[in-house]
Amino acid sequence: MAAAPNMQKKFIDQAESLVLENASDENFGVSELAERMNMSRSSLLRKIKNETNLSASQFIRKVRLKKAKEVLQDSSLTVSEVSYQVGFGSVSYFIKCFREEYGFPPGELGKIATQEEEKPLEETPKKLRQWLLVGSIIILAVIASLVFYPRSTSLDQALEKSIAVLPFKNESSDSTNLYFVNGLMESTLSNLQKIKDLRVISRTSAEKYRNSGKSSLEIAQELNVNYLVEGSGQKAGDRVMLSIQLIDASADRQVWAQQYQREVNDIFEIQNDVANEIANAISAFVRPVERHLIEKRPTQSIEAYDLYLQALDPYYTRTQEGLEEAISLFNQALVYDDQFALAYAHTAIAYYFLDLFQQDKQYLEELNRYADKALLYDSKSDISLIAKGLYYLQNKEYRLALPHLEKALEYNPNSSSAIQMLSDFYAFRVPNTAKYLQYALKGIQLEVLAKDSISTSYSYLQLSNALVQAGFFKEAYDFVNRSLAYYPENYYAPHLKIFIRFAQDGNWLRTQNLLEKEWQKDSSRLDILQDLAKVYYAQEKWDSAYFYFKKLVTARDSQNLKLYEHEDAKIAFVYRKLGKLEEAMRFVQSYSDYCAQDESIYKSANLAVKYAYLQKNDLALKALEEFSKQRNFQYWFLLIENDPLMGSLQNLEEYQNLMQKIRLRFWEDHASLRTVLEERGLL
Repeated sequence: MAAAPNMQKKFIDQAESLVLENASDENFGVSELAERMNMSRSSLLRKIKNETNLSASQFIRKVRLKKAKEVLQDSSLTVSEVSYQVGFGSVSYFIKCFREEYGFPPGELGKIATQEEEKPLEETPKKLRQWLLVGSIIILAVIASLVFYPRSTSLDQALEKSIAVLPFKNESSDSTNLYFVNGLMESTLSNLQKIKDLRVISRTSAEKYRNSGKSSLEIAQELNVNYLVEGSGQKAGDRVMLSIQLIDASADRQVWAQQYQREVNDIFEIQNDVANEIANAISAFVRPVERHLIEKRPTQSIEAYDLYLQALDPYYTRTQEGLEEAISLFNQALVYDDQFALAYAHTAIAYYFLDLFQQDKQYLEELNRYADKALLYDSKSDISLIAKGLYYLQNKEYRLALPHLEKALEYNPNSSSAIQMLSDFYAFRVPNTAKYLQYALKGIQLEVLAKDSISTSYSYLQLSNALVQAGFFKEAYDFVNRSLAYYPENYYAPHLKIFIRFAQDGNWLRTQNLLEKEWQKDSSRLDILQDLAKVYYAQEKWDSAYFYFKKLVTARDSQNLKLYEHEDAKIAFVYRKLGKLEEAMRFVQSYSDYCAQDESIYKSANLAVKYAYLQKNDLALKALEEFSKQRNFQYWFLLIENDPLMGSLQNLEEYQNLMQKIRLRFWEDHASLRTVLEERGLL
């Protein structure tokens, strides 16, 4: 009878040991633990729940916190250092969890231990009166300090370390020096973005407040940050002057300020000093690798750096004229320093944007060459890595792009560009709903624009799309409404909103009527057209489905478009239903070609549809069985269960069992994703 408890203890001890071995890895979670214990994820979840009455995520967090408490008691490490040592990516979240677990913040641990170790002294009445007198004086002193001096905030009570670097003011009498002052702001932003312990709002978000008359508190509230960096500067001959201050916006007080008057040659030392002083002022933990990246000089040539700064303003316009001007200036900078990685990287990215909307890519070779040079001279620059990633995306080598984009985010945890590209990558290139949603949420945290901003509307639209794909219908509905509130003319938000409502209640007729109204507003919208055809198809209204599919096919053929090829099996099915067998075979063939080229996680599911159409039920079930092993697929795939194409399978017990398995896997992934997102403060 004693064996069972011993086996349970052995299991928990083993699980705890594995978590402790990987404590510093913030990405070591339930899936990783299951793999190390040679168990399925569901078995691990069930067993931990049975034996600890905790979810697996709670169990892992509890082990991390226990380890953190031991380290804090036995070492002189700071709270920030310990939080990273035990795998918490956010210090503020670590403090919150620690307080919930033990009833006090981690910074109080030493004080409590000291209080427990000290034994009360048995004082004589005289000594007691003396202690009371001293105590009352101390209390009065503390009260006075609270009343007459600004309140300092301990790390555990600290505000979240969220910062926006506002556009610097040009104090030069010569307005042509504006580029130099903008460059000082850009470098300050870039250095702070390299610190993982900070959340740094993107350049485009802060740029909205150039020449703004709003107060610090108003700007901070709109950007959802606690600290603002303000600065002004001027360049006179070979001298540079910079005044900079860090403001705690909620208290409207200056946390740190400094004035610099140096030679232009000292510009890089000034930039490093500013980043380090700001990090120190708000107790941000700067890892050694981050400090190294901040202190690295971008170039040894002041002339090259000056030309580089001149190039940035036209570069950020993203117009053809601006990009061509920037490329010229970047190349002039490279004459002074032919190992200037940032100049190579931005030149590569400029070529990417010149080709972005062109059918025939003219600058692919230049993009690759400059990106390779950038990596050669600085392989740890996030801009160099993004440049090479863009080359692979442009060349449709998507799998090769991924490690470059991930490395870029590793070296610059606040890179909104890397996050945006990773979000798009997992939305469109290599679909993965969990990662798509995580990056979309991170992007929203960094890309905060003014309330009338069109960009914010489209950011919320993307997030809403990611949420509904992962099964978060309520949250998706909230964000699509926010998207419309920011910009009521958003082109795509009403379309998405229709399908979010459908996901909530499955009302086909309302969806049909709303799509009809949207399509009538703009009958050139092929995205609405194909959805409208599919809604009629799903309701088995073959004539109406044919009417809209025919319009889609005509548009594709007349404009030589390769769009919605993954829907050709449905088109074939409708044509066959209406006796148009020869035309149906054309679409069966095109769908077969699509399946042969498909490399996505949906390949086996698409093959199942093909075999179902051909009434090869055994092959369809085999392909569906293969798909049932996939994870993090879109919610919309679940609609296949009642798809008319699958009619020959729907009464088969094996099909029903497979669909139940797929359904359960989707909602299990959904639950796990919710836990992860909530733990990381993203949901």
